[in-house]
Amino acid sequence: MKRARILIVDDEPAIRQTLGAVLEDEGYLIKTLGAGEECIPELGRHVYDLVLLDIWLPGLDGLAVLEQIQELPLTGRPPVVMISGHGNIETAVRATKLGAFDFLEKPLTIDKVTIAAKNAIEHRRLEQELYRLQDHDQPLIIGDSVPMKALRQQLALMAGTNGRVLIYGESGVGKELVAHAMHAISPRAQQPFIEVNCAAIPEDLIESELFGHRKGSFSGAPEDKVGKFERADGGTLFLDEVADMSLRTQAKVLRALDEQRFWALGAEDSTQVDVRVVASTNKNLEHEIERGNFREDLFYRLNVIPFHVPPLRDRQQDIPLLADYFLRAFTKSYGRKPKELTPEAYAELAAYHWPGNVRELKNVMERIVILNPQTRIDARNVPLNAPGARRVAPERFASLQEVRENAERDFILRKLEETKGNVTRAAEQLGLERSNLYRKMKTLGIAAKE
Repeated sequence: MKRARILIVDDEPAIRQTLGAVLEDEGYLIKTLGAGEECIPELGRHVYDLVLLDIWLPGLDGLAVLEQIQELPLTGRPPVVMISGHGNIETAVRATKLGAFDFLEKPLTIDKVTIAAKNAIEHRRLEQELYRLQDHDQPLIIGDSVPMKALRQQLALMAGTNGRVLIYGESGVGKELVAHAMHAISPRAQQPFIEVNCAAIPEDLIESELFGHRKGSFSGAPEDKVGKFERADGGTLFLDEVADMSLRTQAKVLRALDEQRFWALGAEDSTQVDVRVVASTNKNLEHEIERGNFREDLFYRLNVIPFHVPPLRDRQQDIPLLADYFLRAFTKSYGRKPKELTPEAYAELAAYHWPGNVRELKNVMERIVILNPQTRIDARNVPLNAPGARRVAPERFASLQEVRENAERDFILRKLEETKGNVTRAAEQLGLERSNLYRKMKTLGIAAKE
């Protein structure tokens, strides 16, 4: 696993040398600086697990540097242990209020330094883990169907390995969720999980996003940037929709995979990392290779352990479980009363072919919670309006009036979705007064979006 990295900032060369030697003997990677002005740029270049910072520095003093460190994003903000040769209670209190983890007075002892470093690094690990869990509050892999049981078995078999994984599946099936689950049960679970949506990043920025850059390395680079590969050091890097990378970027990723080393844009030296790469795609990579869009050598590097996530239409048995899960989650998040689906509503969900897969089902459940105030959700409350959706059969209704109301309800719901719940705009498109639309919605059991 990766070694913790410590930055020492002190204007006394003897202190820097002594502290560095002691902590290197403890197994840490050490970088030393002699001026406070150098600290923030260095934190932009590399991810550190701890900063040992002298208070009394020429130029920018330690407390000013500490304030700047506290302004960094949480994922790039290391704990700071302050060091002072002229310590007093007032200074220690001020440093603590500014966010310092600990305060050490000179002369330093080996025990004091090593214990403070160990505690601060463990604190950062726990803080990062809490952030990761909050940031990726993902459900378990839900489903009792044969394909999902097989998927969970495959996850359990390879969880303890460092083999690279390529996850195949249509858009919306949950490839990202599988990658999260893979990381969560691996030996790297306590380390970062960093994801890159290769399809969402412009071609001219993805290289900087992956590997970072140095200030001034290209137009629009006013400061150093730490790339995703370095942020994932010791953990897992998830390359979502990897087939959307250009051939040039693929070549650089291939080299980084082979050497576990990369060069940031504009950097003179390479950076060594320990990263497990998990990739995903909704494309047939063998076809992409034949068309010249994907490198064959990169395919074989990534495809060590292939995973196939089935589409929702191939695991209809899981639809009720997923629908109930999302319904509970959204009623809780929107502060609504618990809702239940009728057998007819479940049948309507099961009859649909779900081109958007689990993501589409999740969106449908959210719309149901937003637009329906009633507790019991029947088939006509299920808004399946996508092209090719199987509609409710007319014979299910007892009268022509019910057929008419169902059609009106569907049409109004569609307009509300198009206007993102804006009743005024929906009324304009429907040719109704706003008050008339409200009355119609109340009659049909449609709740205005809050």
